[in-house]
Amino acid sequence: MKRLFKLSLFVLIMAIMFINVGCSSFTGETGTEIIDAKEALELFNQENVVVVDAQNSEGYLYNHVKNSINISRSDIVINEPVPNLLAPKQQIEEVMGSKGISNNSTVVIYDNNNNMDSARLWWSLKVYGHENVKVVSGGIKALVNAGAEMTKELPSIEPVQYLAKDKNTDMIATVEDVKSQINDPKKNVMLLDTRSQEEYDAGTIPSSILINYVDNNHEDGTYKSVSDIQAMYLDAGLIPEDTAIMYCKTSIRGAQTYLALYNAGYRNLKLYDGAWVQWSKDTSLPVQMPDNSEVEINQQDNS
Repeated sequence: MKRLFKLSLFVLIMAIMFINVGCSSFTGETGTEIIDAKEALELFNQENVVVVDAQNSEGYLYNHVKNSINISRSDIVINEPVPNLLAPKQQIEEVMGSKGISNNSTVVIYDNNNNMDSARLWWSLKVYGHENVKVVSGGIKALVNAGAEMTKELPSIEPVQYLAKDKNTDMIATVEDVKSQINDPKKNVMLLDTRSQEEYDAGTIPSSILINYVDNNHEDGTYKSVSDIQAMYLDAGLIPEDTAIMYCKTSIRGAQTYLALYNAGYRNLKLYDGAWVQWSKDTSLPVQMPDNSEVEINQQDNS
């Protein structure tokens, strides 16, 4: 009976995908950016591979994969005028070079934070033109379960020169881009709020669709499969030809969704880097409440 139920559920999901996609198709290559822990272990000892632990420095010092280097969130962001904005090109060059990462390195990233910080580093490197970047699905927990050797010992690092490309602005949405979508809505553009239901109910950018970033993961913290991600977002109305603009509070969680969608074959993706903190800080911008009404933010709401 259980087998019959699972088969029926699979048929239903495939039918939903067919109905939503219609003549659309995923032209982007799939499954190229996210790897499982076993695949990661096979890469770790290959030439030109640098393993990056994206935990904060305290977590890294407590325990990390042997020979991994630490690049934490604070290394790749700036906090003015709002928190967790993409760091400038020079900062990325200095961080990568000081950690022994060259332009020819294959960077394999893991974290301990629902794939959030790995995805944010992946996105940052992609923005600056580094193509050989992989994220380990499920992070440190998955690696431990797969038999990765853990240590507290710090590896020796030989600094190198790293030259980033100019920022790829096609991967980034500005506040003006979001305002334009609200003022002149385009049917082929979707605003994705990747925060929690509670945060969404407290106010969101008008017309945003809520898909909590944790829904991209299985319960064990690994990313869902390409087909599962495609089915979930197609069911929400996002077809491959559409443009998705995603955000959260400071677009760390948003980057996790960006990676999930990119890995699933979506290519018209933009991360609103200023995110909710920037939007809610501007009292002239509208906010949609649960009853779909719009209100102006006052100073008290920002406290």
